[in-house]
Amino acid sequence: MPAETVLLLPGTASDEVFVRSVFTEPLSQVGAVLNAPRVRTLGERLTALENAPAGHPIVVGGVSLGAHVAARWAVANPDRCAGLILALPAWSGAPDEAPAALAAKASAEIVRTQGLTTALAGTTGWLHDELNRAWRGYGEQLVPHLEEAAESLAPTLDELRSLDVPTGIVGCTDDPVHPIAVARAWAEAIPRAVLVTTTLNAYPHALGRAVQAWQRAR
Repeated sequence: MPAETVLLLPGTASDEVFVRSVFTEPLSQVGAVLNAPRVRTLGERLTALENAPAGHPIVVGGVSLGAHVAARWAVANPDRCAGLILALPAWSGAPDEAPAALAAKASAEIVRTQGLTTALAGTTGWLHDELNRAWRGYGEQLVPHLEEAAESLAPTLDELRSLDVPTGIVGCTDDPVHPIAVARAWAEAIPRAVLVTTTLNAYPHALGRAVQAWQRAR
């Protein structure tokens, strides 16, 4: 029997390199294979889902914005979704004043007016390394993408209640950009969801715990 393929999408201005670094090993431990497409815009994220093999339902998900796009696709395509692996959902419905949306807008403005180097100056460690690689990989698409992400819709809690598939969610208890309250609300709304938590000190690889949560939900 072939291994199950799981399609996971990156967060805002993140990339497939980060997704692979976090999820390849946890998925291999449960006999699944990661499909992490190279996507840069919201449209490309959705297209990656739409172009997935249609012969049978698939497991999808992602990080932050990627989780939003995957969950919205699942709501619209219940017959094509077999499960969800979601890390760090950032808001429900419209972004309004969600911290992640405000951060994306602020980053876009700094990159536009002061340049990429200045925008990265306040980051350190693994986060600096990840953003430096990913943001430079976006090139001229970076600012427009940050702006579109900040205005994008996540599924509403009512929409999430319609998702009757095993769902693993990982939230962070001390990440101000991705409030744990959002992850908990998503887990409470999705009927077959299992929530696990992590802390900033365990980033980024602890995000892979969403895979184990998905397995528990099955």
